[in-house]
Amino acid sequence: MEEIKALFEEINTALKEDPSKAKGVKAVYQFAFQDDDATTFQLVLNDQNSYAAEGEKESPDCTLVMMKEDFLAMANGELNGTKAFMSGRLKIKGNFGLALKLQDILATYNKTAK
Repeated sequence: MEEIKALFEEINTALKEDPSKAKGVKAVYQFAFQDDDATTFQLVLNDQNSYAAEGEKESPDCTLVMMKEDFLAMANGELNGTKAFMSGRLKIKGNFGLALKLQDILATYNKTAK
């Protein structure tokens, strides 16, 4: 779980340094993990007020449920979100369109981080 927490901290720092990574997207993403029911994270995208945090701070527009290792692979660009969904490795509750946008946001983050 420490690796996921560190990743969300990196995303939070990246959003604070350059909120344009999520420009035009106003959404609250909730991440829940099938192999750890107790821990959740949120990605709140709201222009200059975007952040990532542990727990449930705001009401989610889109909830993504997956295994921790699948989330790490998706965040690192090693697992395509659409393929993960189609194969049952990713479950989406709420706004499916926002889930599709998340893949683009993560891709932008990955390009900057490398």
